[in-house]
Amino acid sequence: MTPWTPPPYADPATFTERDITLDADGHTVPGTLTLPTEPTGRGVVLLTGGGPYDRDETSGPNKPMKDLAWGLATQGVAVLRFDKVTANRPEAMAAPGYTMTSEYVPHGIAAVRLLAEHVDQVFLAGHSMGGKIAPQLAAEEPLVAGVVIMAGDTQPMQHAAVRVMRHLARANPEAVPPEAVALFERQAIAADTVTPDTPSSDLPFGMPASFWLDQRAYDPVATAAKLDVPILVLQGGRDYQVTVADDLPAWRAGLPNATITVLDADNHVFFAGTGPSTMADYQIPGNLDPAVVTAITGWLP
Repeated sequence: MTPWTPPPYADPATFTERDITLDADGHTVPGTLTLPTEPTGRGVVLLTGGGPYDRDETSGPNKPMKDLAWGLATQGVAVLRFDKVTANRPEAMAAPGYTMTSEYVPHGIAAVRLLAEHVDQVFLAGHSMGGKIAPQLAAEEPLVAGVVIMAGDTQPMQHAAVRVMRHLARANPEAVPPEAVALFERQAIAADTVTPDTPSSDLPFGMPASFWLDQRAYDPVATAAKLDVPILVLQGGRDYQVTVADDLPAWRAGLPNATITVLDADNHVFFAGTGPSTMADYQIPGNLDPAVVTAITGWLP
């Protein structure tokens, strides 16, 4: 496999890194604290996307959250990123009682409090599902001074899954046959009407009923609208998972005072490119679009 290559906008001579651990909700997870040698007093806690991701959001040869951490630190912003509690125990995602809230919020709060020991202001930057849950974490932790939502989904996840499967089937019908799309369509209906007794085998991704009940109870836009902190929404124009057409309108309508920036060339992980984005994009070595670092550092007070 091609090794990860640092982005050209990151200068390791401008920061130091050390390992940390976060204890919350009966579980300890490892993480990395990145401290600039010329700090600005601002810090960002990174929240990775949905799935059993490590602190770097490693996918194939790419590490978009490490790119972001190094890019921000080069600009004097401290960063704390951590492995999700499911990163080393992905089987937990299928266990009864698993929820998005329990996966992100306890360790996210612990991360904010640890980073607050090193900086004057702590912000959140969440990607995909991490962006979706970031407003909830900010609502529960008053130390959060602002929220960056990167490709945060607002469409119900089960409906988005069907949309994505249809997109992939059109792009590559041999890889995604009609029966795979039909399965997700049936599972989406089950998620719409989920009860505590609905078997996980009937639900999308095999996730338990507890996950889908938690999803149904949570409105990320309404939660964000109640926050008394600045919000930045970043969206990739080529993103087929969280889209300008299906997800961004809710952020625009619900957050009239937020800063909303669409990076037209970017896919779901904010890698720039041209033409329609596909799953194959994620296996092509690259780095996070420097425009993301510029947008965040320019927005930070």
